[in-house]
Amino acid sequence: MATPFLAGLAVAAVAFAGRYGVQAWQAFKTRPVAPRFRKFYEGGFQPMMTRREAALILGIRENVAADKVKEAHRKVMVANHPDAGGSHYLASKINEAKDVILGKTKGGGSAF
Repeated sequence: MATPFLAGLAVAAVAFAGRYGVQAWQAFKTRPVAPRFRKFYEGGFQPMMTRREAALILGIRENVAADKVKEAHRKVMVANHPDAGGSHYLASKINEAKDVILGKTKGGGSAF
């Protein structure tokens, strides 16, 4: 008499676990997709570019060697060059960021 009762209890436990699993799977599928990391600088530009902003634009740290700055500048510029469909404004900001990091300018405002 105890065997049918235990079998019924086991079937009920499996049914509840299956129901919970289906609900958890549905919740997992409908969750919003959150990016793990950003590969680009989000946000507007400051009136006077700082070293921090310039480093964010180029995707490097503020204190890196000049050859790393030039390499990062080339990489970003290739992706945003006006001849390849990029923006003239973004190209000027990328060039300004390189100049600020290399110390060629004091972080003055943009011509635009």
